[in-house]
Amino acid sequence: MFLKKKFILPVVLSSAMLVGSIPVSSVLAQTADSSVAGSGQAFKEWNEKASVPLFVKERYSEKFSSSTASNALNYLKKNQDKTGIPHPDQNLKVKSTEKDQLGMTHVRFNQSVNGVNVEGAEVIVHFNKNNEIVSVNGRTNQTITADSVDTSASLSSDEALSAALASVNAPEELTYEPTSELVVLPFEGKNYTAFKVNVNFMGEEPGNWFVFVDAKTGEVIDKYNGLMHADEQTQKGAGKGVHGDHRELHITQVKEPNAGTKFALADYSHENLGGIVTYDAKNDYSSSNDTVYMGNSAAFISDYDRAAVDAHYNSEKVYDYFLNEHGRNSLDGNGMAIISRVHYGNNYNNASWNGRWMTYGDGDGKFMISLSAGLDVAAHEMTHGVISHSANLVYRNQSGALNESFADVFGALVDDSDWEMGEDIMAPEAKANGSTVLRSLSNPNGVIVSNEQRRAYSTNGGVYPDHMDEFYHMPTSVDGGGVHVNSSITNHAAYLIAQDLGREKLGKIYYRALTVYLTANSDFSDARQAIVQSAIDLYGEGSEEEAAANAGFDAVGIY
Repeated sequence: MFLKKKFILPVVLSSAMLVGSIPVSSVLAQTADSSVAGSGQAFKEWNEKASVPLFVKERYSEKFSSSTASNALNYLKKNQDKTGIPHPDQNLKVKSTEKDQLGMTHVRFNQSVNGVNVEGAEVIVHFNKNNEIVSVNGRTNQTITADSVDTSASLSSDEALSAALASVNAPEELTYEPTSELVVLPFEGKNYTAFKVNVNFMGEEPGNWFVFVDAKTGEVIDKYNGLMHADEQTQKGAGKGVHGDHRELHITQVKEPNAGTKFALADYSHENLGGIVTYDAKNDYSSSNDTVYMGNSAAFISDYDRAAVDAHYNSEKVYDYFLNEHGRNSLDGNGMAIISRVHYGNNYNNASWNGRWMTYGDGDGKFMISLSAGLDVAAHEMTHGVISHSANLVYRNQSGALNESFADVFGALVDDSDWEMGEDIMAPEAKANGSTVLRSLSNPNGVIVSNEQRRAYSTNGGVYPDHMDEFYHMPTSVDGGGVHVNSSITNHAAYLIAQDLGREKLGKIYYRALTVYLTANSDFSDARQAIVQSAIDLYGEGSEEEAAANAGFDAVGIY
């Protein structure tokens, strides 16, 4: 029977697209008084020594017989003075080895202590196609040694889970089984052995919480909400979208006992893909009542169908973009099913990627209409899934702003009609009041920041910033430290680069930076290095592409 089809999806970090502030507990570290990247001083994070940036460029100094993890480790052992990583054979653990389309090989290591990963600390060694190491980048913790941290746990993972559930007021019904991993957590000048617990649930305030529970005491050290807000036969169908557009769809014919033939918004036409499936959330906040969106015919043309039609259609468009432009098979690169849920909640002005699927509200009809109407919205949310399976940028402060920014950039690349975000989901009343878009890559200053709490941190009159001089210094309790607001600075850099190079080259450079160079705690300066290096990889040193990448970041004050 069709509805028994199982989708096994990996647990990943997630994020919400829209400008509404994400609820975060006051236990989170506050953003330090900091010097802004671009002012000539380093940007201070909540624990400087726990996240030390590393970017070592070589000029083909050493050639190996093969591009392997063991040879990468040998290089790091011989060059500890260059990298600043002591005893890499003891302190690094191989995470992955990947070869790209340029013939380069990238070996990713987790920093670890006694086999326990250090949260957010990764190092990547890059070989060229001739087996020569050309660069090393990432972030390491310089405060940790095997003697300085006791990695044993007094607490069980079940006890840690109970503490995590209580700390986020999780309901009984969870979206999927929580996960728990023992990590070393650098936090506010100390290094803790902690259980990193991921708890995901829906509801009026949905959450994809990451909670760090002290493995010795059971106390919650830190937490953040990473919600980035039968008989089958695939065939062609059609539908009408939110704005009345005719949509050609891939759907599935389903024969159910005693129910005759139905048609489902389920697309299994793509090779090596788990499917593109759209669900009906039925205007509530619980996923337990969701069902695959079904119709009595292959034409989905009722008013209620429209949100589902656009979600289904747009999901395929975004899937095609990443496959055709970047050779990526779905969000994880390995063909994971692409799931959307429409008609979520009542008058819900948001869309999100929760780590396993996209969720779209219908809007309140005053500020927004159905959010699935926006191709850029779908591309934004699905890009969060790509980010989760590549750089996995932590969703707060500058790394969180980069998470939002990359999602916006690819949103604008997929929906290539303009450089705005959300123009197709704004309600007539909002447009009449001057709110025609959510964010603008071309003119960030032309869009007002959404609420007074955020405007309190403004230096530019309460609009989105387009330069580091206008950076919003926010605590993590407000917009995760400015993940949406400050993303517009790097958004504008991307727009400026595209004016010199065009959308196609911008997409290739940004995709490479995201999937090859960035790591979980990368900041704006790291992003500049990654994007410039990606331009060099693709188009050569001294190329106009390298110059354009540098000029774009210069223009927004990221040096």
